[in-house]
Amino acid sequence: MAPARETSSARVPRQRGVFGALGSGVITGAADDDPSAVGTYASAGAAFGLAFLWIAPVLLPMMFAVVYLSAKLGRVYGKGLFDAIRDVYPPVLLFPLAAAAVAGNTIEAAANLGGIGAAVNLLVPLPIPAIVAVTALTVFSFQLFGSYELLRSIFRWLALALLAYVAAAILSRPALPDVLRGTLVPTIEPSPHFVSMVVACIGTSLSAYIYTWQSNQEVEEQIADGRRHWWQRRGASARELARTRQDVVIGMLFSNLILYAILVATGATLHQSGQTSIGSAAEAAAALKPLAGEGATWLFAAGIVGVGVLAVPIMTTGAAYDLVQAFGLKGGLHRRVGEAKLFYGFILAVTLLAVGLNMLGVNPIKALVWSGIVQGFSVPILLFFMMLMTNRRDMMGDRVNSWGLNLIGGLTVAITAAAAIWLVALWVLP
Repeated sequence: MAPARETSSARVPRQRGVFGALGSGVITGAADDDPSAVGTYASAGAAFGLAFLWIAPVLLPMMFAVVYLSAKLGRVYGKGLFDAIRDVYPPVLLFPLAAAAVAGNTIEAAANLGGIGAAVNLLVPLPIPAIVAVTALTVFSFQLFGSYELLRSIFRWLALALLAYVAAAILSRPALPDVLRGTLVPTIEPSPHFVSMVVACIGTSLSAYIYTWQSNQEVEEQIADGRRHWWQRRGASARELARTRQDVVIGMLFSNLILYAILVATGATLHQSGQTSIGSAAEAAAALKPLAGEGATWLFAAGIVGVGVLAVPIMTTGAAYDLVQAFGLKGGLHRRVGEAKLFYGFILAVTLLAVGLNMLGVNPIKALVWSGIVQGFSVPILLFFMMLMTNRRDMMGDRVNSWGLNLIGGLTVAITAAAAIWLVALWVLP
Protein backbone atom coordinates (compact mmCIF):
# COMPACT_ATOMS: atom_id res chain seq x y z
CA MET A 1 0.00 0.00 0.00
CA ALA A 2 1.37 3.39 -0.97
CA PRO A 3 2.26 5.84 1.80
CA ALA A 4 -0.15 8.66 2.51
CA ARG A 5 0.34 11.49 0.04
CA GLU A 6 1.15 15.00 1.29
CA THR A 7 -1.52 17.48 0.22
CA SER A 8 -0.05 20.81 1.15
CA SER A 9 -2.00 22.51 -1.60
CA ALA A 10 -5.33 21.06 -0.51
CA ARG A 11 -8.02 23.59 0.04
CA VAL A 12 -9.30 24.02 3.59
CA PRO A 13 -12.90 25.22 3.68
CA ARG A 14 -13.24 28.75 5.01
CA GLN A 15 -15.21 29.11 8.23
CA ARG A 16 -17.33 32.21 8.66
CA GLY A 17 -18.16 33.76 11.98
CA VAL A 18 -18.52 32.08 15.36
CA PHE A 19 -21.20 29.67 14.16
CA GLY A 20 -19.14 28.67 11.16
CA ALA A 21 -16.29 27.76 13.49
CA LEU A 22 -18.44 25.06 15.07
CA GLY A 23 -17.08 22.18 13.08
CA SER A 24 -17.40 18.41 13.12
CA GLY A 25 -15.77 18.15 16.55
CA VAL A 26 -18.58 20.10 18.21
CA ILE A 27 -21.18 17.88 16.54
CA THR A 28 -19.32 14.79 17.75
CA GLY A 29 -18.91 16.29 21.22
CA ALA A 30 -22.62 17.05 21.41
CA ALA A 31 -23.53 13.55 20.24
CA ASP A 32 -21.24 12.19 22.95
CA ASP A 33 -23.57 13.83 25.51
CA ASP A 34 -26.62 11.95 24.23
CA PRO A 35 -29.58 11.12 26.54
CA SER A 36 -27.92 7.85 27.57
CA ALA A 37 -24.81 9.78 28.63
CA VAL A 38 -26.96 12.37 30.40
CA GLY A 39 -28.66 9.54 32.30
CA THR A 40 -25.31 8.03 33.29
CA TYR A 41 -23.83 11.35 34.43
CA ALA A 42 -27.03 12.21 36.33
CA SER A 43 -26.86 8.81 38.05
CA ALA A 44 -23.25 9.47 39.06
CA GLY A 45 -24.02 12.98 40.31
CA ALA A 46 -26.99 11.76 42.34
CA ALA A 47 -25.07 8.82 43.80
CA PHE A 48 -21.79 10.52 44.72
CA GLY A 49 -22.49 14.25 44.59
CA LEU A 50 -19.93 16.94 43.90
CA ALA A 51 -17.14 14.63 45.09
CA PHE A 52 -17.40 12.92 41.68
CA LEU A 53 -16.55 16.07 39.68
CA TRP A 54 -12.89 15.05 39.28
CA ILE A 55 -13.98 12.51 36.64
CA ALA A 56 -14.53 15.35 34.12
CA PRO A 57 -10.93 16.68 33.92
CA VAL A 58 -9.61 13.10 34.03
CA LEU A 59 -11.77 12.12 31.05
CA LEU A 60 -10.95 15.20 28.95
CA PRO A 61 -7.54 14.09 27.57
CA MET A 62 -8.91 10.61 26.94
CA MET A 63 -11.87 12.03 25.03
CA PHE A 64 -9.48 14.12 22.94
CA ALA A 65 -7.22 11.15 22.22
CA VAL A 66 -9.92 8.79 20.95
CA VAL A 67 -11.74 11.38 18.83
CA TYR A 68 -8.57 12.89 17.37
CA LEU A 69 -7.19 9.47 16.46
CA SER A 70 -10.40 8.59 14.63
CA ALA A 71 -10.53 12.04 12.99
CA LYS A 72 -6.88 11.74 11.94
CA LEU A 73 -7.49 8.32 10.43
CA GLY A 74 -10.34 9.65 8.30
CA ARG A 75 -8.51 12.86 7.36
CA VAL A 76 -5.14 11.32 6.43
CA TYR A 77 -6.03 7.83 5.24
CA GLY A 78 -9.20 9.07 3.54
CA LYS A 79 -11.48 6.25 4.69
CA GLY A 80 -13.82 5.58 7.59
CA LEU A 81 -12.81 3.42 10.55
CA PHE A 82 -14.15 0.05 9.40
CA ASP A 83 -13.07 0.68 5.82
CA ALA A 84 -9.56 1.13 7.20
CA ILE A 85 -9.78 -1.96 9.42
CA ARG A 86 -10.97 -3.99 6.42
CA ASP A 87 -7.91 -2.88 4.43
CA VAL A 88 -5.34 -4.14 6.94
CA TYR A 89 -6.93 -6.73 9.25
CA PRO A 90 -8.53 -10.14 8.56
CA PRO A 91 -12.31 -10.80 8.64
CA VAL A 92 -11.94 -12.76 11.88
CA LEU A 93 -11.19 -9.44 13.59
CA LEU A 94 -13.24 -7.13 11.36
CA PHE A 95 -16.65 -8.77 11.63
CA PRO A 96 -16.82 -9.24 15.44
CA LEU A 97 -15.77 -5.61 15.95
CA ALA A 98 -18.34 -4.41 13.40
CA ALA A 99 -21.10 -6.59 14.90
CA ALA A 100 -20.39 -5.26 18.39
CA ALA A 101 -20.40 -1.67 17.11
CA VAL A 102 -23.68 -2.09 15.23
CA ALA A 103 -25.35 -3.78 18.20
CA GLY A 104 -24.15 -0.99 20.49
CA ASN A 105 -25.41 1.69 18.09
CA THR A 106 -28.83 0.06 17.87
CA ILE A 107 -29.26 -0.25 21.63
CA GLU A 108 -28.02 3.30 22.17
CA ALA A 109 -30.42 4.60 19.49
CA ALA A 110 -33.30 2.78 21.19
CA ALA A 111 -32.32 4.20 24.56
CA ASN A 112 -32.10 7.70 23.14
CA LEU A 113 -35.50 7.47 21.43
CA GLY A 114 -36.93 6.32 24.74
CA GLY A 115 -35.17 9.20 26.48
CA ILE A 116 -36.65 11.71 24.04
CA GLY A 117 -40.10 10.21 24.56
CA ALA A 118 -39.82 10.39 28.35
CA ALA A 119 -38.51 13.97 28.26
CA VAL A 120 -41.24 15.23 25.91
CA ASN A 121 -43.85 13.40 28.00
CA LEU A 122 -42.52 15.24 31.04
CA LEU A 123 -43.22 18.58 29.35
CA VAL A 124 -46.30 17.65 27.29
CA PRO A 125 -48.45 14.66 28.40
CA LEU A 126 -48.41 12.75 25.09
CA PRO A 127 -48.10 8.94 24.79
CA ILE A 128 -44.43 7.98 24.82
CA PRO A 129 -44.73 5.34 22.02
CA ALA A 130 -46.27 7.98 19.73
CA ILE A 131 -43.45 10.42 20.53
CA VAL A 132 -40.85 7.73 19.80
CA ALA A 133 -42.46 6.83 16.46
CA VAL A 134 -42.87 10.44 15.30
CA THR A 135 -39.29 11.29 16.32
CA ALA A 136 -37.87 8.28 14.48
CA LEU A 137 -39.90 9.07 11.33
CA THR A 138 -38.82 12.72 11.37
CA VAL A 139 -35.16 11.89 11.88
CA PHE A 140 -35.16 9.25 9.13
CA SER A 141 -36.85 11.65 6.72
CA PHE A 142 -34.04 14.16 7.16
CA GLN A 143 -31.46 11.42 6.64
CA LEU A 144 -33.24 10.17 3.52
CA PHE A 145 -34.01 13.45 1.80
CA GLY A 146 -31.50 15.91 3.26
CA SER A 147 -27.98 16.51 2.04
CA TYR A 148 -24.90 16.11 4.22
CA GLU A 149 -24.51 19.90 4.30
CA LEU A 150 -28.11 20.31 5.54
CA LEU A 151 -27.69 17.70 8.25
CA ARG A 152 -24.41 19.30 9.36
CA SER A 153 -26.12 22.69 9.75
CA ILE A 154 -29.04 21.18 11.70
CA PHE A 155 -26.66 19.26 13.95
CA ARG A 156 -24.74 22.44 14.77
CA TRP A 157 -27.90 24.19 15.93
CA LEU A 158 -29.03 21.16 17.94
CA ALA A 159 -25.63 21.04 19.68
CA LEU A 160 -26.43 24.40 21.27
CA ALA A 161 -29.34 22.76 23.15
CA LEU A 162 -26.75 21.29 25.50
CA LEU A 163 -26.06 24.73 26.92
CA ALA A 164 -29.31 24.20 28.82
CA TYR A 165 -27.33 22.02 31.23
CA VAL A 166 -24.97 24.87 32.03
CA ALA A 167 -28.00 26.98 32.95
CA ALA A 168 -29.40 24.10 35.02
CA ALA A 169 -26.08 23.85 36.90
CA ILE A 170 -26.21 27.58 37.69
CA LEU A 171 -29.81 27.26 38.91
CA SER A 172 -28.72 24.46 41.28
CA ARG A 173 -26.63 27.04 43.24
CA PRO A 174 -23.73 24.74 44.19
CA ALA A 175 -21.35 25.67 47.00
CA LEU A 176 -18.16 26.91 45.33
CA PRO A 177 -15.74 25.37 47.89
CA ASP A 178 -17.38 21.96 47.41
CA VAL A 179 -17.18 22.34 43.62
CA LEU A 180 -13.47 23.20 43.73
CA ARG A 181 -12.69 20.39 46.17
CA GLY A 182 -14.61 17.82 44.14
CA THR A 183 -12.91 18.95 40.92
CA LEU A 184 -9.33 19.09 42.16
CA VAL A 185 -9.21 16.33 44.79
CA PRO A 186 -10.19 12.87 43.49
CA THR A 187 -12.30 10.84 45.90
CA ILE A 188 -12.07 7.08 45.32
CA GLU A 189 -14.34 4.48 46.89
CA PRO A 190 -13.34 0.79 46.61
CA SER A 191 -16.92 -0.36 46.10
CA PRO A 192 -18.45 -2.17 43.09
CA HIS A 193 -21.05 0.60 42.69
CA PHE A 194 -18.41 3.34 42.57
CA VAL A 195 -16.12 1.46 40.18
CA SER A 196 -19.05 0.49 37.94
CA MET A 197 -20.04 4.15 37.74
CA VAL A 198 -16.48 5.15 36.81
CA VAL A 199 -16.41 2.50 34.08
CA ALA A 200 -19.87 3.58 32.90
CA CYS A 201 -18.76 7.22 32.63
CA ILE A 202 -15.64 6.16 30.71
CA GLY A 203 -17.69 3.95 28.43
CA THR A 204 -20.42 6.46 27.67
CA SER A 205 -17.99 9.35 27.09
CA LEU A 206 -15.78 7.22 24.80
CA SER A 207 -18.57 5.29 23.04
CA ALA A 208 -17.65 3.35 19.90
CA TYR A 209 -20.22 5.15 17.74
CA ILE A 210 -18.20 8.34 18.27
CA TYR A 211 -15.14 6.77 16.62
CA THR A 212 -16.95 5.61 13.51
CA TRP A 213 -18.95 8.81 13.15
CA GLN A 214 -15.93 11.11 13.49
CA SER A 215 -13.76 9.19 11.02
CA ASN A 216 -16.56 9.08 8.45
CA GLN A 217 -17.45 12.72 9.03
CA GLU A 218 -13.88 13.67 8.13
CA VAL A 219 -14.31 11.75 4.88
CA GLU A 220 -17.70 13.37 4.21
CA GLU A 221 -16.19 16.82 4.79
CA GLN A 222 -13.52 16.12 2.19
CA ILE A 223 -16.08 14.80 -0.29
CA ALA A 224 -18.21 17.91 0.26
CA ASP A 225 -15.05 19.88 -0.56
CA GLY A 226 -14.73 18.12 -3.92
CA ARG A 227 -12.45 15.13 -3.12
CA ARG A 228 -14.77 12.33 -4.16
CA HIS A 229 -12.06 9.79 -5.03
CA TRP A 230 -9.93 8.03 -2.43
CA TRP A 231 -6.65 9.01 -4.11
CA GLN A 232 -7.67 12.67 -3.73
CA ARG A 233 -8.18 12.21 0.00
CA ARG A 234 -4.91 10.38 0.76
CA GLY A 235 -2.63 12.44 2.96
CA ALA A 236 -3.11 15.72 4.77
CA SER A 237 -1.17 18.95 5.08
CA ALA A 238 0.06 20.31 8.41
CA ARG A 239 -2.56 23.04 8.10
CA GLU A 240 -5.37 20.51 7.64
CA LEU A 241 -4.29 18.46 10.64
CA ALA A 242 -3.95 21.60 12.76
CA ARG A 243 -7.51 22.54 11.81
CA THR A 244 -8.73 19.02 12.64
CA ARG A 245 -6.90 19.07 15.97
CA GLN A 246 -8.39 22.47 16.86
CA ASP A 247 -11.84 21.25 15.88
CA VAL A 248 -11.55 18.19 18.11
CA VAL A 249 -10.20 20.21 21.05
CA ILE A 250 -13.14 22.64 20.86
CA GLY A 251 -15.62 19.79 20.53
CA MET A 252 -14.26 17.81 23.46
CA LEU A 253 -14.03 20.90 25.69
CA PHE A 254 -17.68 21.56 24.88
CA SER A 255 -18.66 17.94 25.60
CA ASN A 256 -16.67 17.87 28.84
CA LEU A 257 -18.24 21.14 30.00
CA ILE A 258 -21.69 19.59 29.59
CA LEU A 259 -20.61 16.45 31.47
CA TYR A 260 -19.33 18.69 34.28
CA ALA A 261 -22.52 20.78 34.33
CA ILE A 262 -24.74 17.70 34.63
CA LEU A 263 -22.68 16.40 37.55
CA VAL A 264 -22.91 19.81 39.25
CA ALA A 265 -26.67 20.13 38.67
CA THR A 266 -27.49 16.68 40.05
CA GLY A 267 -24.77 16.58 42.70
CA ALA A 268 -25.77 19.91 44.22
CA THR A 269 -29.47 19.06 44.30
CA LEU A 270 -30.40 15.37 44.15
CA HIS A 271 -27.45 14.04 46.15
CA GLN A 272 -27.68 16.83 48.70
CA SER A 273 -31.37 16.04 49.28
CA GLY A 274 -30.71 12.32 49.72
CA GLN A 275 -32.12 11.25 46.32
CA THR A 276 -29.14 9.14 45.30
CA SER A 277 -30.76 6.76 42.81
CA ILE A 278 -31.78 8.00 39.33
CA GLY A 279 -32.99 5.66 36.61
CA SER A 280 -32.98 7.98 33.60
CA ALA A 281 -32.27 11.49 32.39
CA ALA A 282 -36.00 12.28 32.35
CA GLU A 283 -36.30 11.10 35.95
CA ALA A 284 -33.45 13.41 36.89
CA ALA A 285 -35.23 16.30 35.15
CA ALA A 286 -38.45 15.62 37.07
CA ALA A 287 -36.59 15.30 40.38
CA LEU A 288 -34.95 18.71 39.92
CA LYS A 289 -38.29 20.58 40.02
CA PRO A 290 -38.82 20.72 43.80
CA LEU A 291 -35.11 21.30 44.41
CA ALA A 292 -34.00 23.82 41.77
CA GLY A 293 -37.32 25.04 40.39
CA GLU A 294 -39.41 24.40 37.31
CA GLY A 295 -36.90 26.26 35.14
CA ALA A 296 -34.21 23.66 35.84
CA THR A 297 -36.62 20.86 34.95
CA TRP A 298 -37.52 22.48 31.63
CA LEU A 299 -33.87 23.16 30.79
CA PHE A 300 -32.81 19.61 31.63
CA ALA A 301 -35.65 18.10 29.59
CA ALA A 302 -35.06 20.46 26.64
CA GLY A 303 -31.42 19.43 26.57
CA ILE A 304 -32.44 15.76 26.44
CA VAL A 305 -34.74 16.35 23.47
CA GLY A 306 -32.31 18.55 21.54
CA VAL A 307 -29.26 16.34 21.84
CA GLY A 308 -31.35 13.18 21.42
CA VAL A 309 -32.59 14.35 18.04
CA LEU A 310 -28.93 15.00 17.15
CA ALA A 311 -27.59 11.71 18.49
CA VAL A 312 -30.13 9.24 17.08
CA PRO A 313 -29.29 9.87 13.39
CA ILE A 314 -25.58 9.79 14.21
CA MET A 315 -26.01 6.35 15.78
CA THR A 316 -28.19 4.89 13.02
CA THR A 317 -26.00 6.37 10.29
CA GLY A 318 -22.89 5.17 12.11
CA ALA A 319 -24.28 1.62 12.13
CA ALA A 320 -24.92 1.87 8.39
CA TYR A 321 -21.34 3.06 7.79
CA ASP A 322 -20.02 0.11 9.82
CA LEU A 323 -22.08 -2.44 7.88
CA VAL A 324 -21.34 -1.23 4.35
CA GLN A 325 -17.65 -0.80 5.10
CA ALA A 326 -17.34 -4.22 6.75
CA PHE A 327 -18.74 -5.82 3.60
CA GLY A 328 -16.79 -3.60 1.21
CA LEU A 329 -19.90 -1.84 -0.15
CA LYS A 330 -20.40 1.78 -1.14
CA GLY A 331 -22.41 4.20 0.91
CA GLY A 332 -22.45 7.56 2.63
CA LEU A 333 -24.54 10.64 3.22
CA HIS A 334 -22.98 12.27 0.15
CA ARG A 335 -24.70 9.66 -2.05
CA ARG A 336 -28.32 9.81 -3.14
CA VAL A 337 -30.72 7.02 -2.19
CA GLY A 338 -30.58 5.46 -5.65
CA GLU A 339 -26.77 5.30 -5.46
CA ALA A 340 -26.63 3.69 -2.01
CA LYS A 341 -29.82 1.70 -1.46
CA LEU A 342 -28.21 -0.71 1.01
CA PHE A 343 -26.70 2.13 3.05
CA TYR A 344 -30.06 3.86 3.52
CA GLY A 345 -31.73 0.48 3.95
CA PHE A 346 -29.39 -0.24 6.86
CA ILE A 347 -30.28 3.14 8.40
CA LEU A 348 -33.97 2.27 8.12
CA ALA A 349 -33.44 -1.22 9.56
CA VAL A 350 -31.51 0.06 12.59
CA THR A 351 -34.11 2.81 13.14
CA LEU A 352 -36.96 0.26 13.05
CA LEU A 353 -35.11 -2.04 15.45
CA ALA A 354 -34.58 0.86 17.84
CA VAL A 355 -38.27 1.79 17.67
CA GLY A 356 -39.23 -1.86 18.08
CA LEU A 357 -37.25 -2.20 21.30
CA ASN A 358 -39.33 0.64 22.73
CA MET A 359 -42.64 -0.67 21.39
CA LEU A 360 -42.06 -4.22 22.67
CA GLY A 361 -41.87 -2.94 26.22
CA VAL A 362 -38.10 -3.29 26.54
CA ASN A 363 -37.04 -0.34 28.66
CA PRO A 364 -33.55 0.53 27.42
CA ILE A 365 -33.42 3.61 29.64
CA LYS A 366 -32.96 1.45 32.76
CA ALA A 367 -30.05 -0.29 31.06
CA LEU A 368 -28.17 2.89 30.19
CA VAL A 369 -25.52 2.59 32.87
CA TRP A 370 -25.00 -1.07 31.98
CA SER A 371 -24.68 -0.04 28.35
CA GLY A 372 -21.96 2.38 29.41
CA ILE A 373 -20.20 -0.41 31.30
CA VAL A 374 -20.23 -2.63 28.21
CA GLN A 375 -18.85 0.26 26.17
CA GLY A 376 -16.16 0.66 28.82
CA PHE A 377 -14.96 -2.89 28.13
CA SER A 378 -14.86 -2.34 24.35
CA VAL A 379 -13.04 1.02 24.45
CA PRO A 380 -9.47 -0.24 25.06
CA ILE A 381 -9.75 -2.88 22.29
CA LEU A 382 -10.96 -0.56 19.54
CA LEU A 383 -8.66 2.26 20.63
CA PHE A 384 -5.69 -0.12 20.57
CA PHE A 385 -6.32 -0.95 16.91
CA MET A 386 -6.83 2.71 16.04
CA MET A 387 -3.43 3.48 17.56
CA LEU A 388 -1.83 0.67 15.56
CA MET A 389 -3.29 1.99 12.30
CA THR A 390 -2.37 5.63 12.94
CA ASN A 391 1.22 4.54 13.55
CA ARG A 392 1.49 2.66 10.23
CA ARG A 393 3.48 4.56 7.61
CA ASP A 394 1.86 2.64 4.78
CA MET A 395 -1.45 4.18 5.90
CA MET A 396 -0.43 7.54 7.36
CA GLY A 397 2.80 8.39 5.54
CA ASP A 398 4.66 11.10 7.47
CA ARG A 399 1.56 11.80 9.59
CA VAL A 400 2.05 8.95 12.03
CA ASN A 401 1.36 9.75 15.67
CA SER A 402 3.70 11.89 17.70
CA TRP A 403 5.14 10.49 20.89
CA GLY A 404 2.82 12.77 22.87
CA LEU A 405 -0.31 11.47 21.17
CA ASN A 406 0.92 7.89 21.59
CA LEU A 407 1.49 8.60 25.28
CA ILE A 408 -2.04 9.95 25.80
CA GLY A 409 -3.54 7.16 23.71
CA GLY A 410 -1.52 4.50 25.50
CA LEU A 411 -2.50 5.83 28.91
CA THR A 412 -6.14 5.86 27.80
CA VAL A 413 -5.91 2.21 26.75
CA ALA A 414 -4.24 1.33 30.07
CA ILE A 415 -6.68 3.30 32.24
CA THR A 416 -9.81 2.01 30.51
CA ALA A 417 -8.53 -1.58 30.59
CA ALA A 418 -7.54 -1.27 34.27
CA ALA A 419 -10.95 0.15 35.21
CA ALA A 420 -12.71 -2.73 33.47
CA ILE A 421 -10.43 -5.34 35.09
CA TRP A 422 -10.94 -3.72 38.50
CA LEU A 423 -14.69 -3.94 38.07
CA VAL A 424 -14.51 -7.64 37.16
CA ALA A 425 -12.29 -8.29 40.16
CA LEU A 426 -14.77 -6.62 42.51
CA TRP A 427 -17.56 -8.76 41.07
CA VAL A 428 -15.63 -12.05 41.25
CA LEU A 429 -13.62 -11.72 44.46
CA PRO A 430 -15.43 -12.02 47.80
